[in-house]
Amino acid sequence: MLVVLFTVLCGLALPLGITGLAGLVVPVQAGGSLVLRDGQPVGSSLIGQSFARPDYFQTRPSATSAPDPKDSSKTVPLPYNAANSSASNLAPTAKALIDRVKAQIGTGTAPEGGYAQDQMTSSGSGLDPDISPENAAQQVARVAAARKIDPARLRALIDEHRQPALLGLFGGARVNVLELNLALDRMK
Repeated sequence: MLVVLFTVLCGLALPLGITGLAGLVVPVQAGGSLVLRDGQPVGSSLIGQSFARPDYFQTRPSATSAPDPKDSSKTVPLPYNAANSSASNLAPTAKALIDRVKAQIGTGTAPEGGYAQDQMTSSGSGLDPDISPENAAQQVARVAAARKIDPARLRALIDEHRQPALLGLFGGARVNVLELNLALDRMK
């Protein structure tokens, strides 16, 4: 009888009660922090997503991966996939991380001042929707050329979407890529 009672209390009543309370207290967050455009969800402000076109700001690399179909001893990166949240767990000196970063850099010329760290490394969850303001600034020339927009307008847009460190203490300043790209689409 106690097993049935605690199963109903802890497995049904408690989760439903907490979910209901969250829906009343913080409804946007309880609903997944969805970002809407024309009333339709286009993403979440808490989960990163890939933007492959050159006229959009790009996110940092995703840590989600799958076995390489050509070589099962290796993995290949996947686009952001919330069902597969994971960190790479690679040390800064790990050969796999160094090889991945070298592959991402390719043979291109590094931007003035070098690459921003978050252009080459994934976040702890592998699904971070934010990039550093430095990362966004390094993408201005590409996005401006693709959209035929004055780079100064893009830098101002980045500044408008810049968020400070959490509570002024945790992490650094950041820019949400989805919200930045939606604002970019709204620019005339």
